[in-house]
Amino acid sequence: MKHRMMFRKQRGQGMTEYIIIVALIAVAAIAVTQLFGATVRNQMAGISQEVSGTNGSAAITQAGTAANKAATAAKDANKNSLSTFGDQATTGKQ
Repeated sequence: MKHRMMFRKQRGQGMTEYIIIVALIAVAAIAVTQLFGATVRNQMAGISQEVSGTNGSAAITQAGTAANKAATAAKDANKNSLSTFGDQATTGKQ
């Protein structure tokens, strides 16, 4: 009986650790998406336009601009919080 109780506690501990790791990965994914979201959207728009046979250079140029803003925001990350990453990547404000 004692062995079964111990096994259940270990399973519960393992599940709790798993949930914490998944939550940390989710927070990191949200931060990266906030930081590079505009870049990815513009890149996909440029690729879609090029595949359809139209000129996608404007969207690709916008992607480069968004990437530069995101890189600047990432360099100053120690001054920022997660709540300001999205605004900085899209507006370039510090």
